[in-house]
Amino acid sequence: MKKVAAEKRRYIDFSGAKRGPVIPPDPGKTKISIRLDNAVLDYFRDIVNKAGGGNYQTLINDALLEHIHRRSTLDVVKQAVREELAPYAARTATRAPQRRRRARR
Repeated sequence: MKKVAAEKRRYIDFSGAKRGPVIPPDPGKTKISIRLDNAVLDYFRDIVNKAGGGNYQTLINDALLEHIHRRSTLDVVKQAVREELAPYAARTATRAPQRRRRARR
C-alpha cells in the first residue's frame, strides 16, 4: 500500500536544514523539565480557561517571580519595629549624656 500524502514531500531537500526551534527562545529564559503536582497544574490551567485563554506556564513563572521578590514576614516586622522605635532611640541618644553627668556627680 502506497502513502500518497508522503509522496508530495518525498523530494524536499533537507540537507541544509538545522535542528531546533524555528523561533529562537526569548533572552533570559531557559527551557527545563520540572515535575509539579497535578493540583498545581490544574489550578493554573483552570485560571487560564476561566480567562478565556493564555499560557499557564507564564502564570506559574509570574507566581514564582512574585514569591522570590516578596519580602519575608520577618523582614517586614523588623522594619516596622525599627520605624516605631526610631523616635525613642533619638530621645535616648540625647538624654544619655545627661545621665552620665549625673552619675559622675
